[in-house]
Amino acid sequence: MNPSIATLIYGCGIAGLFYLGRDKTIHTSKALWLPVAYLWIVGSRGPSIWLGLTPPAGTDVQLDGTPLDRLIFTSLLFLGLVVLVQRGSKVLRVIRANWAILAFFAFCLASVVWSDFPEVASKRWIKAIGDLVMVLIVVTDASNPIGTFRRLISRVGFVLLPASVLLIKYYPALGRSYDAFVGTQFNTGVTTNKNTLGVVVLVVSLGALWCLLDILRSKDLPNRTRLLVAWGTLLAFGMLLLKQANSATSRGCFVLGALILVASRLSAIKRHPRMFQVMLFVIVVGGGLATLFGGDIAHAVGRNSDLTGRTEIWNVLIPMSPNPVVGAGFESFWLGDRLFEVRQAFRGNPLNEAHNGYIEIYLNLGWIGLGLLAVLLISGYRRAAAAFRLEPTLGNLLLAYVCVSVVYSVTEAGFRMLDPIWIFLLLAIVASSAVTARVIQTADASVAKTPSPSMAGLPALRIEPRRRAS
Repeated sequence: MNPSIATLIYGCGIAGLFYLGRDKTIHTSKALWLPVAYLWIVGSRGPSIWLGLTPPAGTDVQLDGTPLDRLIFTSLLFLGLVVLVQRGSKVLRVIRANWAILAFFAFCLASVVWSDFPEVASKRWIKAIGDLVMVLIVVTDASNPIGTFRRLISRVGFVLLPASVLLIKYYPALGRSYDAFVGTQFNTGVTTNKNTLGVVVLVVSLGALWCLLDILRSKDLPNRTRLLVAWGTLLAFGMLLLKQANSATSRGCFVLGALILVASRLSAIKRHPRMFQVMLFVIVVGGGLATLFGGDIAHAVGRNSDLTGRTEIWNVLIPMSPNPVVGAGFESFWLGDRLFEVRQAFRGNPLNEAHNGYIEIYLNLGWIGLGLLAVLLISGYRRAAAAFRLEPTLGNLLLAYVCVSVVYSVTEAGFRMLDPIWIFLLLAIVASSAVTARVIQTADASVAKTPSPSMAGLPALRIEPRRRAS
């Protein structure tokens, strides 16, 4: 098929997905388009890459980025902050409830002081704040978090996933790439890397499966058939792209997340919540071990190299940390002479991550950063588990995102700014605290509005303690 005709067909198909997936019962603000646009960029390529713009002569993209990308991210951050200021007290309540995230970001900011590149680190920290700003916009957007999540996932997925299939099949110069070190071809879709494509498809496909399962259970839902077609099509695109991306970590994590979403709906699990906790532990630990020992990252170090295993990468990187306690500084390890030394150690391979989120945090923030990350993950899991008990319909998705993020980062650097899995981890944690607070507040309000017997004109009941028989 001619690429132009294919583009027209796919464009009409994307418009059709938006039409089929519309739900007039969901009311969200126009501000939700800010995190949608943010995820479109984070989940694909920078605007300068799409436009084919080259940075000015003498610009170090690794240190300075590109002017256009910087302008767009700064604009989105500014507009996001304006929205949050307008939402005032609601935002402050959510922020105060997530002290673990605040502590982690505060230490990241403090680490700028001892970075070898403080100006670059400070700019990257400001950019990382954009992740949190977009998360807060989503969480505080409306009183219907389930509808907000559905709209966010649909707007992101209906564009990125079909567009990736289009580029891979009809525009191979854009949708495919070659490993410069090995020469192997791989599919990238709208992204620049197969692992990035895999993680984008992972977070969207989990959301699509979650929504599809809820629609299947809702027999009386208006326009149910139309919604099933829309979300089923999105999930089908996700399954196709997970295969085409050939990212074993993303595929394995999708299976783990799907198990959580399906198992949480079983009646036996609802009757025995502790059984679900045990099952989650087995899934996370088993999935982490399978991911750690069952894969291959030869694409990261070169198939013709002797360094074909994760442990060999980590053995080289860990001793290179400039300070085991506080690390190299926020997002500063892969800069300057260290980057040159790493690439020399790996025979010129353009390695730019540790392929392990926990080691990546250690290299940049040291043991203190790892400790704060552990607190963030434990707190996030507890909040997601509480949200699942109080609001199972949304809580199971939040719990799946938290657990999948933990496993995904065993072999990929998932705890990094502008990474979809990191953004959805933050979103799951912050949304869990908001769901818990809202349910408790609603319950308290219901109790307060319920008239007591004395208020209803009846004599107050006095309950005497039961006396023990002699």
